Amino acid sequence: MTANSSSQPRPLSRFTLMVSGEDVVDANPGQGSPPSGLPQERFLLGENLPIAPVLLLGQSDLPLSPDQVIACLQPVHLHATRDHLILMAQSQIDLTVEESKALLRVALPLIEEDFGHTVLFQGQRDWFIPAGPFSSLATHSIDQAHGRNIDWWMPRDTSELGIAKLWRKLQNEIQMLWHIDPVNEARAQSGFPSINSLWISGIGKLNEIEPPMLFQNITHIYGDHPLLVGLAKYIGVSHQGSINFSSLENGFAWIDHPKKVWGELSKALLNQALAEIEIIDFPKGQVRHRIFSAKDLHKKSWAFWKKSEPFTWQEIISA
Repeated sequence: MTANSSSQPRPLSRFTLMVSGEDVVDANPGQGSPPSGLPQERFLLGENLPIAPVLLLGQSDLPLSPDQVIACLQPVHLHATRDHLILMAQSQIDLTVEESKALLRVALPLIEEDFGHTVLFQGQRDWFIPAGPFSSLATHSIDQAHGRNIDWWMPRDTSELGIAKLWRKLQNEIQMLWHIDPVNEARAQSGFPSINSLWISGIGKLNEIEPPMLFQNITHIYGDHPLLVGLAKYIGVSHQGSINFSSLENGFAWIDHPKKVWGELSKALLNQALAEIEIIDFPKGQVRHRIFSAKDLHKKSWAFWKKSEPFTWQEIISA
């Protein structure tokens, strides 16, 4: 196995598997603002994190100017604890297409007035609009901020003061409208959490995308994260939600449960369908590249007459 801080020159038959990481909020207790983006978001898109236009590219066929600054708006539930609010993940709120349409219909006049633009596209969970006066906000994705006290994760001013305050005003106005909306009355009767706020994130433009160097050799992208759909379209390669094990060469995967596919990937190495597997992970928030060949899959033993045991996925990822 080889390990390094940047990807090795790529042979013809390598497969790359990326494993999600977490930001390291506690690494610098004195820092004044949260870390910008999850490590996998920064790795895939670059430090500017233009998440919104990539999501829009993946969800629609709209023609997008590479210089247009796009924002992503997402209806969310803020859970009230004794002394703060916690952002719930979108997967926890079970928002339907009909509910999303109804909520946007109510909020649309306020949104379009303050943004100075019309909404470009409405998905079930994500709404997209040119960022207009909110273009300079520093924001954080729901993937990064969910489950946390939102006080520290709310949008912040960067180059222009007062923009975050303008956003909070719009957010509060929408919260008041939705508080009395029939959608939330029906959700309460069914035992679902109310949709009680609007989240803004991912502000950026397509020409800010900085894909990793290894993508120059990638021909297939696998995984169901919404970012991957737009990123595959942007760089012009195929995308599938699940891995096609008959087409691993020059493939890249980012999936939720890598342990479930490690057996098949190991078999491809042992059967020489692949020469190498690259694993990318983010210990302590830092990117790590490791290259595995078939000989790296088994533990070394001084008892040469015994068959060596294979490493488990947990042993590999914990090393």
